[in-house]
Amino acid sequence: MNAPVIQLKSVHYQVPSEDQLLHILNSCDLCVQPQESLAIIGRSGSGKSTLLSIVAGLEKPTDGEVHLLGQPIHNLNEDQRALVRAQDVGFIFQNFQLMPSMTALENILMPLELFQLPHAQKQALEALDKVGLSDRAHHRPAELSGGEQQRVAIARAFVTQPKILFADEPTGNLDEETAEHIQTLLFDLQKEQNSALVLVTHDMDYAKKCQTTLQLVKGQLQPFKPDQHS
Repeated sequence: MNAPVIQLKSVHYQVPSEDQLLHILNSCDLCVQPQESLAIIGRSGSGKSTLLSIVAGLEKPTDGEVHLLGQPIHNLNEDQRALVRAQDVGFIFQNFQLMPSMTALENILMPLELFQLPHAQKQALEALDKVGLSDRAHHRPAELSGGEQQRVAIARAFVTQPKILFADEPTGNLDEETAEHIQTLLFDLQKEQNSALVLVTHDMDYAKKCQTTLQLVKGQLQPFKPDQHS
C-alpha cells in the first residue's frame, strides 16, 4: 500500500473563549490514502471547516501531529506549509473565491503562472473545456451564474493536477439541479486525475458518493452512524 497522503495523530484544537478554553477538536485521528474520497459530516458549528483548515495546513493544531504528503506540517511555519501545498493541493470553497477583476481564464491561469508552469495558457483553456465553459473564458465572475463560477473554481483547483483536493461545502450556495451537476463534475475530475478528495458537506447524498464517510461528534472523528446525524 502507498503511504497515506494525509495522516492525523491525536490532533487537538482549542481557542480562548472569554475566561476559558473552547475545545473544538479532541484527539482526532485520520488517515487518507492516495486517490481516496472522504466525506466529513457533522452538525453546524461542529468544527468541520476548522478540521479541514488544520488538515490542509492553513491552521496549526494546538497539539498532535499533522502529516500532509509525508511532511510533518505541524512542525513547519506558514511559508514552509505553503510550499508543501504548492502545486499538489487544490481547494474549492462554498463562496467560490474567484478574483472579481479577472476573467474566468485569468482566474484559472493564476496558479499556473504563480508556479511558472509551462504551457499555462493551453492548460487553462483545456481546464475550462473540461468544465464546459470554453465559451465563457473572457467573462468575469459577476457575468457568470453561481454554477458557472463554481465550475471555474473547480477548473482552477484541478489545473495543476493536485494530489489532494479539499472541498468545503462546494455546493452549499447552489440550487439542487446545479449542485448535482457540480458533484458529478467534481468526482469525474477526481477520478480522471487520481486525486485524493476530502469533502466537508451537510449533504448526505453527496457524502454517500465518497468511499468513506466520517462524522465529527463532540470534537472527535467517528465512523458515520445515521442515528447520530441531524
